[in-house]
Amino acid sequence: MALLPWHKIETVLLDMDGTLLDLTFDNQFWVHHIPKKLAASTGLSLEESYEKMRKEYEQVHGEIQWYCLDYWAEQLGLDIMSAKRELMHLIRMRPDAIPFLDALKHSQREVVLVTNAHPDSLSLKIEKTQLDTHIDTLISTHQFGVTKESQLLWQRLHAHLDFDPQHTLFVDDSQRILDAAKEFGIAYTLGITNPDSEQAENEIIGHPTTNNYLQIIESIIANNFERQSAND
Repeated sequence: MALLPWHKIETVLLDMDGTLLDLTFDNQFWVHHIPKKLAASTGLSLEESYEKMRKEYEQVHGEIQWYCLDYWAEQLGLDIMSAKRELMHLIRMRPDAIPFLDALKHSQREVVLVTNAHPDSLSLKIEKTQLDTHIDTLISTHQFGVTKESQLLWQRLHAHLDFDPQHTLFVDDSQRILDAAKEFGIAYTLGITNPDSEQAENEIIGHPTTNNYLQIIESIIANNFERQSAND
């Protein structure tokens, strides 16, 4: 169980897919649904389509294009948003996410969503989950033109939000992105090891981790009590 110094944390930056939402939707969409749609639209065999998409993904992995629905629509000649709506029933919150968000909100910390997801994808997921009702600020990195894997994003995000890195917690399910946040100077990080409920857990190295927010809610509540008692 991750032990975090909540008395030092003022701002919480949260990833979306795999961190607050089950990653099953995104994995099913990009790994299986899109290759099938491409095969149907081009006449490629399913095997050829899977191989084409594997190569396409490798070329832009971690770059802004990787997350850009407009890029993929142009590259593949597909209506990506229409295809996403076909699997919309798979969009769901992690079962432990709402209690975690409610505990953070009750603690009066600033809670900010920072996702690499394209704004249209973010809107679709808000439509399905009403995630926006639990978070103070929603940010897609597309507004900065660079992803969380890049130090430039962290510089621009810091200038935009004016948070104190030494009193900030960042939560994500990606080793590479957690490492980037730590490199920038974010004092506290938390890795999510079970982003997809239908797959085995991931190993995250160099960061505290959890597979269940319910394990850390008690420490948030305890800190809230301490803060309130100190103010009485």
